Amino acid sequence: MTKTHTVQTRKPSARLRRRASQIANRLADAFPQPTTELHHQNTFELLVATILSAQCTDERVNMVTPELFRAYPDAHAMARSNPKQVETHINSLGLFRNKAKNLVAMAGDLVDQHDGVVPARRESLEALPGVGRKTASVVLSSGFGQPALAVDTHVQRVSQRLGLSDGGGPLRVEGDLTTLFPPEQWHDVHHGLILHGRRTCKARRPLCESCILSDLCPSQHKE
Repeated sequence: MTKTHTVQTRKPSARLRRRASQIANRLADAFPQPTTELHHQNTFELLVATILSAQCTDERVNMVTPELFRAYPDAHAMARSNPKQVETHINSLGLFRNKAKNLVAMAGDLVDQHDGVVPARRESLEALPGVGRKTASVVLSSGFGQPALAVDTHVQRVSQRLGLSDGGGPLRVEGDLTTLFPPEQWHDVHHGLILHGRRTCKARRPLCESCILSDLCPSQHKE
């Protein structure tokens, strides 16, 4: 059964649009041609790695995927496995049992419903086990070059601190950002916000004194 999500949108002010444009330009200068830090060679590997990245760092995921992809190079190979076997490759990750179960089920659906090929449609992706809106957006954007803006914890935190969204959950943040930025910028803005959140606008101690966006940030010195 396909999971349904309704993205909530609001009309931003002209002033906010101008500030958002400045933020996008500075992020583009700081992170030219940004992309996912999850290592992958194709859309199947990207899908698997993104599922594994839930509540886990990309760095940690990248430590286990080389061995995992050698064992299961495609959906057909993974579908022939079972969760216990997959667990042995990912047991250093959080929630590894549930992730292993989802990976095998996801691979089985890819084989049964899509001839082992990762689909390029959101509805088909979100119908796969273990795939939510964020994972589907990552695959559509980074795997297929389609306009999609995934909201993870970094994107949500940084967007709220910058005043680009007042929160209300990932769907609200996604709606705010996709209204502020044109579709051709969604990929770069998504990754720019993530990289900025990891390196400067950190969760516990944001490095405001060295932030390239400090003069555009209403949260400066408030945390």
